[in-house]
Amino acid sequence: MRIPASVSWAAALAAFMQFPSILCADEQMDQARAIFQPIPTTPPELADNPSTPEKLALGKMLFFEPRLSQSHNISCASCHNLGLGGADMLETSLGHRSQHGGRNAPTVFNAVFNTAQFWDGRAKDLFDQAGGPIVNPIEMAITKAHVLEQLNSIPGYVEAFTAAFPDQGDPISMENVQKSIALFEATLITPNAPFDKYLGGDAAALSDDQKAGLQIFMDNGCAGCHDGINIGGGQYQPFGVVEKPGAEFLPLTDTGRFEVTKSVADEYVFKVPTLRNITLSPPYFHTGKSWDLKQAVSVMGKSQLGIEITEAEADKVVAFLQSLNGELPQVAIPALPPSVATSSRPTP
Repeated sequence: MRIPASVSWAAALAAFMQFPSILCADEQMDQARAIFQPIPTTPPELADNPSTPEKLALGKMLFFEPRLSQSHNISCASCHNLGLGGADMLETSLGHRSQHGGRNAPTVFNAVFNTAQFWDGRAKDLFDQAGGPIVNPIEMAITKAHVLEQLNSIPGYVEAFTAAFPDQGDPISMENVQKSIALFEATLITPNAPFDKYLGGDAAALSDDQKAGLQIFMDNGCAGCHDGINIGGGQYQPFGVVEKPGAEFLPLTDTGRFEVTKSVADEYVFKVPTLRNITLSPPYFHTGKSWDLKQAVSVMGKSQLGIEITEAEADKVVAFLQSLNGELPQVAIPALPPSVATSSRPTP
């Protein structure tokens, strides 16, 4: 190859050193495709919960409905703010009477692709998850009976439930509340991220730094847990496989999945979080104690893999993680039906 006189030998050598990555581009893409899958462009169907426009519209209203809380001040959207990465950008969420929850709120975006819900997997799916915070005394703090009394007292909801569940004589039930919310949450997917386009065959969708970060991510074992459609969310792992990360990130009082299973093997085990849109939803870890994604990458390298990730490597991994930001769902805030004189009043 003839090198133009205007090009220095150093520049020529640097260009030549890029050849291996160019030659291996297809190999890297094939390696990635064996580990990860792109997010589909349409929401998946939920088992035993077929979608209808009426049910979906009801689910959206209920997701934003603060009257499903005792104080009439907290809704699903309070902790899963669709403008803040599907979370709330707090270490732990504020609930009834300003009580703090015990763990960082996971993103609702792409939650439908998780193997289970909550950090400890105590809800097997979105249907189970939808009912938990409503009756949790720290979160929305309302009883199931009060939920049904409240909804039955609002004429607009009587109409909405009747339209969504036309074959039922008494359609306002907790089961139907949960089904409707779950159906709406299942639509909150973020397809067409640059990484999805890369998996689809567009090698130019990732920058050189992002490709380097992807290779570091795969070669060092990060993809052993953060894999699949959601780049996580598909398995449980102990936090501190090699080295405990310290009480700030892993407090001894929160034993994780052990609280669900009571199995010693599940002490300090948590559901692996999705890394989809991770740059949009700080802080990180179940404690919400890390506000710096580079720090989180470093902690994970040391605690889970037993390796020291250099600053340059962490920069490239973070660049790769930025490629996981997809197209956010465009959701119009619904107009909620008004209360009437006989509707329940809030309890501070």
